[in-house]
Amino acid sequence: MKKLLPDAKRVKFIGRTFMTGGVLWSALSGTGIEFIFEGKKLFVTLMADGIVGSDIESPDYARYAVYVDNRRVLDGMLDEKTKTIEILNLPSAVKAKVKILKISECAMSTMGISLIEINSKATLTPTPAKARRIEFIGDSITCGYGVDDENELHNFKTSTEDCTGAYAYKTAAALKADYSLVSVSGYGIISGYTGTGEEKIPEQTVPQYYKKLGFSYQKFGDTTAPQDIMWDFSRFVPDAVVINLGTNDDSYCLDHEDRQREYSDEYKKFLSVVREENPYAHIFCTVGIMGERIFKALKTAVDEYKKETGDKNITTFCFTEQDSKNDGYAADYHPTRKTHDKAALALTDLVREAMGWKD
Repeated sequence: MKKLLPDAKRVKFIGRTFMTGGVLWSALSGTGIEFIFEGKKLFVTLMADGIVGSDIESPDYARYAVYVDNRRVLDGMLDEKTKTIEILNLPSAVKAKVKILKISECAMSTMGISLIEINSKATLTPTPAKARRIEFIGDSITCGYGVDDENELHNFKTSTEDCTGAYAYKTAAALKADYSLVSVSGYGIISGYTGTGEEKIPEQTVPQYYKKLGFSYQKFGDTTAPQDIMWDFSRFVPDAVVINLGTNDDSYCLDHEDRQREYSDEYKKFLSVVREENPYAHIFCTVGIMGERIFKALKTAVDEYKKETGDKNITTFCFTEQDSKNDGYAADYHPTRKTHDKAALALTDLVREAMGWKD
């Protein structure tokens, strides 16, 4: 058996990943690798971070999924420090597209890919880049919070979170685009989710981590946190950027005009950062799946920003709020897969028309 590193010569990187010490680390939702395998035997070794063996009472291990020719063949929790998974073990050689994804979010846990083992005559080659690229910046909705637990009274678990069941991943697939997800549950523009609306939680905001590899309470190899690593924006240059932030801010802003004004002002500042790093991308500013109230303040921000800068390459969009009567709720009143399907259809149509993408 040959032992190979998951480097750019052999695999295509998906999302914001980081190679250190021969291990390719993933933190953010939907990050991982994809490649064309030709051979009989394929084994991959995954590595966990410090959450394994910690004294956390109910640890939220990283959840991963493996696809062979677009069919999910493995779905597991990385609950061991090192885990070698068998993907293919066949009597004769095949040619297959293989994808390995971290499908839970960044905050609770990260995942490393350390070795790819193949039979001596087998080969690995990166899948080609797609013609379109799209980045999503969001919160728990983008992460696919609770999509595998359709009980609104249940709480967060990485074991029931799956970004591939959420609108962003589905939209990228429908548009035949490579994607990058930059999302953290409970985070916003000026505040994280408050529960009561009484106190702002300014430490739980996405903009502070946008220029970083991500955010996690854990560390890659127990030495370096994603937020300690600056992201190289030249590694992924999107044609379109979708921002879906405001749901958690709404829990703080409520109907307070001064708080909504603060949200609008900070949204404009974040827009300028996103534009600086993505000068040619069409930016879509969205919200609404879990509530439409904050959309007015979002639109105010975008309208003012466009007037102040002359930047017309921006579109606002309010999703239809989730329909619990017909589509139900997932954990903590989050959108179900059915709701995500509807949101993805609407966003796909919007992006396709704005970008002139015909198919």
